[in-house]
Amino acid sequence: MKINADVADLMFRSLFCLIFVGLGGEHIVSDTLIQRLMPSWVVYPRAVSLLCGFWLLGWGMLIFLGWHIRWAAIALGSFLVVVTVVVHLPGVFHCPATIDPKNRWMWDILQRTNLVKNICLLGVCFHLLHHSVGKYSLEHWRRGGKSLEETS
Repeated sequence: MKINADVADLMFRSLFCLIFVGLGGEHIVSDTLIQRLMPSWVVYPRAVSLLCGFWLLGWGMLIFLGWHIRWAAIALGSFLVVVTVVVHLPGVFHCPATIDPKNRWMWDILQRTNLVKNICLLGVCFHLLHHSVGKYSLEHWRRGGKSLEETS
């Protein structure tokens, strides 16, 4: 089965942005667990969580809509770098004292999988820097239905 390039682009953007939109919504609506996983030095964890939630939701929606995806890729990629370096990389080497030693294995798995996941998502952000959206995007609509090459 061959999928049209425009449909594939829409599927690619939709599936990629799901994690950002979903996590953004979780940060905004119900972030009790997220706050518990934040490093102890984070001041105002609820405010930080809300800020992160709106950041992820907003830029993730731009990817989905196909509008300013390069800016969105830079914003999400920057977020991934910061969270990976500040939270998940140290989390691989250090377990907070608040984690029950019997549950240390869960902490280790959580940190390792989030570290690898963020690196993979960062790779997609790099791809998006040079990605041209298809006809199912706001960019295509804004160009009056013309391809990027036709407007240059």
